[in-house]
Amino acid sequence: MLGGGANSVAHGYTKGDGLGAEIVGTFVLVYTVFSATDAKRSARDSHVPILAPLPIGFAVFLVHLATIPITGTGINPARSLGAAIIFNKDKGWDDHWIFWVGPFIGAALAALYHVVVIRAIPFKSK
Repeated sequence: MLGGGANSVAHGYTKGDGLGAEIVGTFVLVYTVFSATDAKRSARDSHVPILAPLPIGFAVFLVHLATIPITGTGINPARSLGAAIIFNKDKGWDDHWIFWVGPFIGAALAALYHVVVIRAIPFKSK
């Protein structure tokens, strides 16, 4: 992580490692949000929507624990962009594409997995 909160891939990691970390981290977060807020789940699992923030917050916590050492945890392109603009040095922009491409791929994969695999599982309504 650079000054001003700007993200970068840490020394000892490749750009591919950083991209992979951002993809997996965003996938975990977005999939958790989909799972915790899925209305179809209520019929299947006695889901209590008021508790949705708990797994979402826990997912954010775990993703940060896993990716801070690698990329400083982007998982949000807008936050990464703002910090890079404030930092405004070459190093802040070198790896910046990772913090856009990774979250978009991770979110798209999570959405695809949720719609194609999870939502395809039949359920019984009460």
